[in-house]
Formats: sequence, structure tokens, C-alpha cells
Amino acid sequence: MQRIIIGTILAVLCLPFSAQAFTLEGHLVQGGMAIGKVEPATTVYFHGKAIRVSPEGLFVIGFSRNAEPEAVIELHLPSGTVEKHPVRIEKRSYKIQRIDGLPPRKVTPSAEDLERIRKDIALVKEVRKKDDPRTDFSQPFIWPVTGRISGVYGSQRILNGKPKRPHYGVDIAAPTGTPVKAPIDGVVSLAHDDMFYSGGTLIVDHGHGLSTVFMHLHKILVKEGQRVKQGDVIAQVGATGRVTGPHLHWGMNWFETRLDPSLLVPPMPEATAAAQ
Repeated sequence: MQRIIIGTILAVLCLPFSAQAFTLEGHLVQGGMAIGKVEPATTVYFHGKAIRVSPEGLFVIGFSRNAEPEAVIELHLPSGTVEKHPVRIEKRSYKIQRIDGLPPRKVTPSAEDLERIRKDIALVKEVRKKDDPRTDFSQPFIWPVTGRISGVYGSQRILNGKPKRPHYGVDIAAPTGTPVKAPIDGVVSLAHDDMFYSGGTLIVDHGHGLSTVFMHLHKILVKEGQRVKQGDVIAQVGATGRVTGPHLHWGMNWFETRLDPSLLVPPMPEATAAAQ
């Protein structure tokens, strides 16, 4: 976890110079998430777009898998001062993962399957537009399941010998029926029993556009709109959708930007991972 205090580097429009610093804490790497703190009533722009800031001055931003090495956070302070702060984003290298033995239909879908896939994608995109004022994202995260990590964020997938999209999450191998816990507080924004690729799919919203997704579930134990607390059992691990065995796919988004949730939790407990 990186924590930096950024001072003003540029004041424009000949307005009074602001000596007040703001903090940005998190992982300033591709796939990372950072939480900022500014003076209340400040407007924050990231990639030229205004983002939500809580009444206390909290905001969250995320960096994509292939984010450019530098981004700019622009602050419009209540005083009228405008500040621009460059943020250096560390480049990552990604693995190549080969998975064989998948049903051919799950690698090369039919026209009928493609129509279903399009509907699934549209539904998830709509859910990820949510921009709730809650700041649940400011909590420390816990693992939703403990077990052997069988897939990592960002890896290039070769499925049945065919190059496919990168993997946007972390896979945790565990037996069917293993309880899945909420990693932090949130509100259930999607509960779907059978999506084409992801099978039983659950999305929990944590405020300001940050959400986590749980895929391939055997059973979903919560309903859309339900408030959940960290540690609540929300689902069970399964083997639904495009899989070769039971596991949990745990992903994270900041709106449409896909993040790496494994950056936000401590190392997987070795004893538990070895046992499973």
C-alpha cells in the first residue's frame, strides 16, 4: 500500500496559491485503486471527468490493466484555486495462462449464445454505472474465500488453444458449497443465477462506482438491494458458467475500469491455501 501526500504543483487563473496538501493512498500501479482525501467541497477531475467526492472530502480512483504511466488529478478548491497533480502509475508484467478441456461452446459460442452474452453484458454494464454516495470502499478488505489461487489478474488467457481476453480478477479454488463472504460492506446490485460465461453471478456495490463481482456461484444467498456487512456469507462457491472445476472468480470494478482485488487484501493464509 502506497501513501503519498501531494502538494500543489500548478495554480492557474492567477488565483491565490493553496498550500494545503491532499493525500492519496493505495496502489499506484496498473490494476490498482487509490483513495484520496481533499478539502471538503473540492471538485476533483480525473482523466478530465468530474468524479464524486464525499462531504468529508473522500474520493476513489482506479487504474486499468494497461493504464498509461502518468495520470493527472485536477482539484478545483472552494477558494477558486485550481491545482493539477501528476500521478505516476507503475507498469506491471502479466502472465500467460493456458486452460484446456473447456466445452467448445464456451470458447466458440453459437449465434444464439452470442445473443444471450450480449444481454448479459448490457445488464452488467448498466449495474456498473451506479454512483452511490456511500463510502464503504474506505474499509480494509478481507478475502471472500481462502484457498489456492488458480488464476491472477491481467493474465492473457489461451482457452482450448485460442487466445482470448485477459483475465480480470483472481480465481480461488475451493470445493462447491464453500461459503463466500462479503469482503467489505456494500449493497447487492446484481444477483443472477445463470449468466453464459460467469454462471451464478453476484455484484456488490461499495459506493462511488466501486463494485466487486463474484462468479461461478453454486448458490446466491442475498437479494438485489440488500445491505451486507463485511464477513456476511453472501453465496457459495460453485462450478457454473465457463469453468473446469469449482472456484470463485473475484473481480473488482471502478465503473468500467477493471481492477485487481488481490492488491487490497493481505497475502492468502498459507496454511489454508495449502490445505485446499
